[in-house]
Amino acid sequence: MYIIIGGGGKIGAYLAHLMLTKGNEVAIIERDLQTADRLSMQLEGRCLVIHGDACEADYLLDAGAKQADVFVAVGGRDDENLVACELASQLFSVKRCFARVNNPKNQRIFKEIGIESVSSTMIIANLIEEASTTLKQCDSPSLEGNFSVLELEIPLKPRRFDPAIGVRVGRIPMPEGSTISAVYRRASEYARIVEPELLLMPGDIVVVVAHNAVKSDVEHLFKGL
Repeated sequence: MYIIIGGGGKIGAYLAHLMLTKGNEVAIIERDLQTADRLSMQLEGRCLVIHGDACEADYLLDAGAKQADVFVAVGGRDDENLVACELASQLFSVKRCFARVNNPKNQRIFKEIGIESVSSTMIIANLIEEASTTLKQCDSPSLEGNFSVLELEIPLKPRRFDPAIGVRVGRIPMPEGSTISAVYRRASEYARIVEPELLLMPGDIVVVVAHNAVKSDVEHLFKGL
């Protein structure tokens, strides 16, 4: 499968890394020259890194948008992600387009014009995997109804564990209907998929998918760690 990613920040870099390890072809369009140069050296596999703007048709063309199966816009501005997805979908007829939404209030706008939008790295990754088996437009999993995606920080001054040792994911008493799906570590460029034995350290940012009924319980739990 051929995937184009608009934006080479932490999320874009992680998605590229994940998709490459699964044998896909990937192109990244990144407007910052230093970031683009770093990605070209770090990423391994069938990967093309382009220094440019995913909101401009010429760079999408250079990235091979006419042959792409999936386009993902994961930049830091919702309006730019929207424009990039519209170009990929309308101008180049890319079959599946996904956008990262930084402000959840904007998801309604994306939905109204037919662009699939999510606010979690791992959910985007799962949607891309889904596209490997069906490349036609269809209803995709939605978090707008019963579930929310939370980004929560492990306290810098924890109450329940030694900050020098950390706390294992499996020892955090997550409420039923919630799960920790990924963690961002300040010293790393990539998010990490969690396992029960993974140690979380103060300052780590965890991505939690939680049923709305237990959302407040999850937030309270992490505040009290």
